[in-house]
Order: sequence, then C-alpha cells, then structure tokens
Amino acid sequence: MTIQATVDGVDIQWRDSKRYLWLMGAIIPLIPMAMWGLYAWTGSTVSWYFGPFFVFVLIPIADAIAGIDRDNPPDEVIDALEEDRYYRWVTYAFIPVQIAGLIWGAYLLGGGTLPGIDDPLTVAQKIGLALGLGMVAGIGINTAHELGHKKEEYERWFARVALAQTFYGHFFIEHNRGHHVRVATPEDPASGRLGETVWEFMPRTVWGSLKSAWELEKKRFARQKKSHWSIKNDLFNAWMFSVVLWGGLTVAFGPEILPYLALQAIAGIWLLESVNYLEHYGMKRQLLESGRYERVNPSHSWNSNNIGTNVLLYHLQRHSDHHANPTRRYQALRDFKEAPVLPTGYAGMIVLSWVPQIWRSVMDKRVMRHYDGDLSLANVHPRTAAKYARKYAA
Repeated sequence: MTIQATVDGVDIQWRDSKRYLWLMGAIIPLIPMAMWGLYAWTGSTVSWYFGPFFVFVLIPIADAIAGIDRDNPPDEVIDALEEDRYYRWVTYAFIPVQIAGLIWGAYLLGGGTLPGIDDPLTVAQKIGLALGLGMVAGIGINTAHELGHKKEEYERWFARVALAQTFYGHFFIEHNRGHHVRVATPEDPASGRLGETVWEFMPRTVWGSLKSAWELEKKRFARQKKSHWSIKNDLFNAWMFSVVLWGGLTVAFGPEILPYLALQAIAGIWLLESVNYLEHYGMKRQLLESGRYERVNPSHSWNSNNIGTNVLLYHLQRHSDHHANPTRRYQALRDFKEAPVLPTGYAGMIVLSWVPQIWRSVMDKRVMRHYDGDLSLANVHPRTAAKYARKYAA
C-alpha cells in the first residue's frame, strides 16, 4: 500500500517496504504453542526451551541474513502514515494472543495435559516453559512501551494489560515521566554507564525505576493536594491488573504455578532491562551553565536498522527518533545519520552483554570513538572512572 500526501499542490507517495513484515510480531506470543508442537513431534525436554533459543539464536541469525533497512518515510507523509490504523491493529492483536498464551501455559504448569503431552510436565520442562513465557512477556513490555506513549487513553490501558504478566506496571510511569526526562544522564536508572556490566545494571535499574515511579506519583498527588494512597495512583491501578491476572490463574490452576509465574516475570523484566542497558550505554547529555542538561538529540541513543529485530520490536531500534518524538508511532520512526550505530540488532547485543569482557571489547571503543576519545563526555560508571581515565589518557 502506498502512503500519499499532497503538499503545496504536489503529490508525494511513499511505500512502506516493511508494511506486512510488521505482522511477524504476532508470532512472538505463539512461542509457547511452538514448544507444544516441537515436544509432540520430538518428545524431547529440550523443546520446552525453544523460547530463549528463538530470541537469542534465531533472531540474531535473521538479523544477519535479512540485513539492514535505512529507508525513511519523507516528512511530508508522516502524518498520513501515522493515521493508517492498520499499524495500530498490528500492536493491538499482540495483547490478546499474549494473554491467551499465558493462560495456556499456566494450564500446563498446573499439571494439565494436551494431545502430544500425555503426562504432566516435569520440573525441568516447566522451567523451560516459564522461560519461554518470559520471552513473550519481555517483548510484550515493548508492546506496552509502544502503546503507553500514545495520547489515546484506551491505548494506555492496553499497555497496563500487556504489563500485567510481569507485574511491572510501574514501567510506563517511570519510562514516560522519568526515563524520557533523565535519559543519558548519571541520574537515570535506565541508562547504562560506560564500564558498567549488565549484571551491575540490573539491580540498579529495577530498584531505581520502581523508586522513581513511586516518587513521581507522590509528587503528582502532592501537586493536587491529595493523598497518593488512592486507586487513582497509576502504580496501584496498573498493579491491580497483575493481581487480577495472577490471582485468576492461581485459582484456576493451583498455587503450584506461582513459582513459575515469578520465573517468567523475572525473565521478561530481565529481557526488557537488558534492552534498556544497551540503548544508551555510555551516552551522556552535557551539563549546561544553567545547571540543566542539554536537550536530547540523536547522538544520545544507540540505533540499529537490522530488519529482523526491528519488525519484531516495532522499530524500537530507531531509538533516537523515539526520544525526539515519544508519541510518534513506530511505523513513522526515522533513522538519523548522526546517531551511533550498534554492530548488530538488540537480540545479538544482549547475548554479547552476558560476557562483560566481550561486551567491553566491542562497545567501549565505539563509545570513545563517538566522543573522539574524550572520556569526560561519556557517562562513566563511578567504579571504573579511575581505571578508564588511565586507560584513555595513554
């Protein structure tokens, strides 16, 4: 389908080459079903670990094969492109399939059987299933991220539903009103620092984001001279979705599923925060004489145009434009030449982050190249500041 716009009497046309590829995002919630099919076919416990294999092996391979796409929609067609409701329904469709997959998975975690699954799953099989559900949940948080930025109230409620699986409802508060304000500064718990490992980053961002969301809501209610202990507190009403969802699943399938629900939530949160870690690794907005940080610009976010991950994450990898235009819909996000570029897509970068020595060998030199060797311009982890100062002074 061609997007058209008329500007000063001139017709402008643009075709989205990825238009129907966006539908591939709908295969993510089907990961648990794929496990069922693989197990019915092979009878192997390894089949229940297909979720992590899909995310951390198949997606990086797809990135390598599919290549990159730097095509940008012309400015003149962006409004018309954003109004095309097809793209909205692509994201809406993710959520009911996500929730259906979770219910299906909880049934099996509670001891249920299906054709091809004659006996209740073993503990090892349940762990694999929970990790697969967590992969869906983590990418579901990205769907919530896309919807949570939008002006339509019902889309922000859809975001709460997508976040319910991981009990991470405070994310859309902290992300929208915290991270987007403090991004690429030492004060932001969701921006990775140069020299910081992903394992150090995880507790800092999880606790820091929760604390920030709580403080943001307290301040909002204080401005209204009201108590924040209210169901209108966005943390509470977001968490209520999780209470209802987890409570319903526990009543339906038994309390024995709770450890696995917790495991899948941890896996989903870990996947999300791994992405946060790499999106702004080492990037820093400079402090102005006024005491305020410079405005966010494309140089403060790592970008990637790898098609495989981009179509599965709704252009999240065009992160610079997202920070410049937070309400802009994914299909209209653009690539900026001045943005630093990752060597591969997010999925492959997450794998690199597991081994800090490899991560630093790949990324630290890119950060320093981005800042022309000036360490003072980077967001450096305090633990490594002296070490890096010696290293890059040489």
